[in-house]
Amino acid sequence: MAAPGPTLDYERACWAGGWIRVAGVDEVGRGALAGPLVAAAVTLPCCTGWDLRRLRAVLGGVRDSKLLTPEARVEAMGVILTAADAVAIGMVDADEVDTIGLGVANRIAMERAIDALPGDPHALLLDAFLVSHDLPQIGLIGGDARCLSIAAASIVAKVTRDRIMTEAHRADPRFGFAEHKGYGTAAHLRALAVHGPGPIHRRSFAPVARWANGAVPCP
Repeated sequence: MAAPGPTLDYERACWAGGWIRVAGVDEVGRGALAGPLVAAAVTLPCCTGWDLRRLRAVLGGVRDSKLLTPEARVEAMGVILTAADAVAIGMVDADEVDTIGLGVANRIAMERAIDALPGDPHALLLDAFLVSHDLPQIGLIGGDARCLSIAAASIVAKVTRDRIMTEAHRADPRFGFAEHKGYGTAAHLRALAVHGPGPIHRRSFAPVARWANGAVPCP
């Protein structure tokens, strides 16, 4: 039997408390060796009765992005963009990650997504983290598997970042970004050993720093 998908229980609790615009927030790309951190914020419509049942049905295929195939994520993103009240993206590029560190960058990417929403949200639902915002917020461990708006944000962030890395591959195919999206696969590490780091590599990450700090790439 398949595991149950994320629910609207947390959103409904917020709506019942008077927080109508509730943003689910998630980010992707923390463990990548190249490319940006990308966060998304998704606000679903406050609803009850038939409208609530319809929203659940429309978003029935939404899951934690890690559980979906690339094709299913793209399809789900289209549904999310249609069903959501608002969707926004926040990013921190590789150079900024190197400058401010991963933990701070993770928070800033999510804050940028929240700040980019049209209209201020009343409350935030986040996957594990909290941010520097005066809004009521809940950090849910495993939030992308439990909370529908966070799961939706995880999909939007993942599809957006994958597209960025595919474009990066077209600009510089040496590293195979289209295949691994900047994560530290064996093929990516071999390409780093041959070519050294490229413009969008995170030079503060140890596997990249090895080649950025004087090691001679393999001939």
